[in-house]
Amino acid sequence: MGCAQGKCCLPRGGAGGQGRGAGGGLPGGRGGATLGRAAVPGADLVLEYATLTVDGLYPDSPGRESQDAYLVATRFAGDPDLHLFAVFDGHGASGTACAGFARDALPRLLLAAAGGGDGDAGSILAADPAAAFREAMVGVNAEMHAAAAVDDSMSGTTAVAALVAGGALHVANVGDSRAVAGVWRDGCVACEELSWDQTPFRADERARVKACGARVMSVEQVEGVRDPDAEGWLADEGDPPRVWARDGLYPGTAFTRSLGDLAAEGVGVIAEPEVKSVEISPSHLFFVVASDGVFEFLSSQEVVDMVAMHPDPRDACSAIAAESYKLWLEHENRTDDITIIIVHIRDAQNSGPAGSDKANCSSTGASIALHGVQPGLPVFVPSEANHLNGIAATSSSGSPTERRLSCGAPSPTHPLLEGGKASEVSRPTQVEWHSKEGGNELE
Repeated sequence: MGCAQGKCCLPRGGAGGQGRGAGGGLPGGRGGATLGRAAVPGADLVLEYATLTVDGLYPDSPGRESQDAYLVATRFAGDPDLHLFAVFDGHGASGTACAGFARDALPRLLLAAAGGGDGDAGSILAADPAAAFREAMVGVNAEMHAAAAVDDSMSGTTAVAALVAGGALHVANVGDSRAVAGVWRDGCVACEELSWDQTPFRADERARVKACGARVMSVEQVEGVRDPDAEGWLADEGDPPRVWARDGLYPGTAFTRSLGDLAAEGVGVIAEPEVKSVEISPSHLFFVVASDGVFEFLSSQEVVDMVAMHPDPRDACSAIAAESYKLWLEHENRTDDITIIIVHIRDAQNSGPAGSDKANCSSTGASIALHGVQPGLPVFVPSEANHLNGIAATSSSGSPTERRLSCGAPSPTHPLLEGGKASEVSRPTQVEWHSKEGGNELE
């Protein structure tokens, strides 16, 4: 979802590389998905990744350019253990320019935040990834405001970036694009949320923008069709809650954080990312980074189930894009742009997923010290009952709530099951969320 003046905002019922959408229609076969591999020697892992981007179908704007962009930067900062994957989903009249600007600026500013590539970027990012991502994304936002070639007054972009740093995975998110992981747990592949959508559906984000002077209402509430004070929005009914200025019908964003969107900053729409760090354990099979063109109608678990069905990540990309495209057309007369990155995590010593040959594995081995995480910290994810079409549930404190995951079994031909090598890892993954509370002031 974008802004009320932009692309996705209308009420319903009607090898290292970078790119922008060029699919143009429903994908067939592998739909142009590309495949790459990158070693992570420090953790004895190999990443096998696929990317796919499909242009949205807009019957009223047949020549419309895709507003999605993506980035794959292997051996980031020249470090063989650093690999960066990111997706940007632009919105507004200049959404394409905003997404492209963010794609180009983020790796440069993240490198600068990690010491400018002096050979120690990996250790700096591992020591404080939240601070590095915060500095980089806020920097992208400031540079976009100052760029004469980009009009971000009423346009902007989401950004979700996943950085593999040796045996750790750091995910930074601004907006409602998303990252999820597939984790082998209790005999099936469960979804682990790696990011948390920042929208007015979230009680903590809603309270934060209201404290900055925003009104939070759907289009129906603004038009007087519904009670303007009601907060019982449902994901599959009518227009979503949006952020509005007190004195005008702008910006109308369906998210509470973004890069760009200068006019929205005064009512609390900020560029401050939330960052999650996880230790890559033998149970981590893959992760997905995608725009909300995927997650608008597919849950995180459904996406994970589809990846688990396909040994080749290119086939998984195409299957997810095709299903997303179909669901868009079942609900509306158009589709959103769809961008997907799928990264399989494999053990460098065998052809299967990481740890799949460790039949009696009951721990993740030597733990990585991630910002003082306590041993046995549970995985935190949004509640399934409230996590429909990208809605994240919150506890009274505004933190993600813990739930028991449902999951699907992988395809019988998946490498995970070859030779009976599948192992169940019972120890919880070590994780930590980093979210800086506050108003709309940027550091």
